[in-house]
Amino acid sequence: MMLDTYRSFGCEGSEPTFRYSLLDGVRDGFLINPYVVDARTEITTQLLSDDGFVVETTDENGNELKEAFGGRDFERKFFADATNDVFCETFLRHGLRDPVTGEFGKSIVFAVSQNHAAKIAQALNEMADAIWPGKYRSDFAMQVTSDVVNAQNMTVQFANNNLAGRSRFDESYVTSRARVCVTVGMMTTGYDCPDILNLAMMRPIFSPSDFVQMKGRGTRKHAFADEMRDPVRKAEVAGLRKTEFRLFDFFANCEYFEEKYRYDEELKLPKPAAQPFMAGGFQSPKAGFRGFETFQPDSIASQSERQIGLEGMRVDRELFQKFEDMARADPALAAMVEQQNWEAAVRRVVDHLFDKPDDFFSLDKLRRAAGLDRRLTVREILEKAFGHIPRFKSKDELIEDEFQKFLLDQKPEQADRIAQMRYFFDAYIKDAGVRKTIDDGHFTQLNVNPIFGMKDLKEVPAEWRRRIPEYIKDYVSLNRFLP
Repeated sequence: MMLDTYRSFGCEGSEPTFRYSLLDGVRDGFLINPYVVDARTEITTQLLSDDGFVVETTDENGNELKEAFGGRDFERKFFADATNDVFCETFLRHGLRDPVTGEFGKSIVFAVSQNHAAKIAQALNEMADAIWPGKYRSDFAMQVTSDVVNAQNMTVQFANNNLAGRSRFDESYVTSRARVCVTVGMMTTGYDCPDILNLAMMRPIFSPSDFVQMKGRGTRKHAFADEMRDPVRKAEVAGLRKTEFRLFDFFANCEYFEEKYRYDEELKLPKPAAQPFMAGGFQSPKAGFRGFETFQPDSIASQSERQIGLEGMRVDRELFQKFEDMARADPALAAMVEQQNWEAAVRRVVDHLFDKPDDFFSLDKLRRAAGLDRRLTVREILEKAFGHIPRFKSKDELIEDEFQKFLLDQKPEQADRIAQMRYFFDAYIKDAGVRKTIDDGHFTQLNVNPIFGMKDLKEVPAEWRRRIPEYIKDYVSLNRFLP
């Protein structure tokens, strides 16, 4: 059986499959490539041009000046409320709807800054109130950024379909009342919410790892019947599955990473003194210039749509490959892995590949590049690079593995309560607050817990309310599930 491993993985030429990327996941039917909506307004078209958006001004002495703004300046030095309105209108008009209720699909919008996020959330709420009168109370879109109280908990509530409560479109269908989270960076890395149907990049992106992370929030598949509580209705919607998601690109980010970004460029440390930004032959405004706000109307200048195929995006093919190539090119490291001397192999990676002047690899950077929602170990990275595992498992997949081990080991007899036990198992591992409440015996606190409530606990057979936490403490390493 071991001799046949290469054939099993389609590597008859003795060339192991080292990587399991988004492309592999799409080809194997586990993940989804985006349907890209590239929409550019009259103003953003100028911002993205070689000359930029040129503004003629006069200084305090009456001298005429010309200031040129680029995409990087949007909502930092260049402000245009009309452009933000066009972004929101286009997003709401063309975004995917929830197939069960017909309401706007759950979505994430990536903004430039916290102030920009607040503007976008307000604009979306005003527009939603006009489209769906009386359905929302300024909670159609919610700002989820670091300056918002309980923002981290809001991300959990959105994933658990309880942000701002439950939707009123269908009482038997569990989905979040809030439909859009507007963030800057909080929901970028490793955030797992499979029922996301729309992503919007209302900002320019220049880091390939950031771009892959943002795009990755929509790639998970989802069965909408999982959220239906009525058995009859559940059977009716059993065939409704997430087969696509829309990526709204308002700053030509996809084009940038496909055609313009230099993947082979040697990155250099920034110089201590601030340098003027150069793009297409113009400089950004001089230091001290406070910015410019335009009140001219804006509208869509061009819009193109395309489904990304099995070939994926160039950024998917390039990212994470460099580290794996370097690891496999190290003969000493390859020998250690072949001998399965993992302790020595890990030490060599840390000493010889991490935090070096040329590349600055680190465990956290590689975790973010891989798009994981949990901690990653150096050994896992090596196992994947050298073909011992096909891909990194997500937090939910690892918890499912642990729960299956639990069922095999403990053999609970209450077959009709397996789903409830699974939910308890999941909540206890994932949420430190739930874990502390259970361990301290302060069960009444579950009455106000948005993730796992007292009703959920009561549905778990009494003996397993104690045995499940004991099992997890004895046999499950919680460290690997931390973000």
